[in-house]
Amino acid sequence: MVQVDGLTKLYGEFIAVNDLSFSIQPGEVVGLVGPNGAGKTTTLRCLAGIIPPTRGKVTVGSHDIVSAAVAAKRQLAFFNDEPRLFDYLTVWQHLSFVARIYQVADYEKIGGELLEELELAHKRAALPGELSRGMKQKLAIACGLLHGPQVIYFDEPLTGLDPYGIRRMKDSILKRARNGAAIIISSHLLHLVQEICSRVLIVKNGRKIADSTLAAVKLQFSQSAGDASLEEIFFRATSEDAPPALPGAPL
Repeated sequence: MVQVDGLTKLYGEFIAVNDLSFSIQPGEVVGLVGPNGAGKTTTLRCLAGIIPPTRGKVTVGSHDIVSAAVAAKRQLAFFNDEPRLFDYLTVWQHLSFVARIYQVADYEKIGGELLEELELAHKRAALPGELSRGMKQKLAIACGLLHGPQVIYFDEPLTGLDPYGIRRMKDSILKRARNGAAIIISSHLLHLVQEICSRVLIVKNGRKIADSTLAAVKLQFSQSAGDASLEEIFFRATSEDAPPALPGAPL
């Protein structure tokens, strides 16, 4: 569903992402983790077609994110940690506007279901200024899910959510994975990654350190029989004396 081959992003002489290769299959939830400045957000922005890669190729479905940008972007949704909404559109008007852009014919039914799922139905006529930080996040997610994307990128998806919202968001992510979506979650909340991700991709200084199932990554970096927590694995994998980064060859 998503194929990344040799993704490299330069800002002048600074290498933000360095020869990164991996793939995501339908139904997978991949946790993208790494220290601050590791290149996680830059990677997601390249995967979403927001910024162009300097080198390498990103394919979404059968579409190149650069040469067939519109077709690729119709299949995906990207959620960052700062929802951007229109001040003078209500919750429902946001959904109506997005539906026109993506030509979602039955958006009233889908939109109503999304508002119920994300606990926003009672805010249907509210403006963004009347919403809490968490509600704004959920509205942005509802808009992004309206067209039924099969590829979903989350950059810190739980920012601003209360415990009920966090549980509901986890359920929503897993529901879409069960329905065949390919999902990437970038988060510093390692307990979230450990709870819902089927694979973990660890990056440091823009390079891939590990890319496998949680169990395999634990075995790779655990000093015992793979009983370490993901937090311990993260520190070992990203420490100065960690093993060398994996080569950028695709899986």
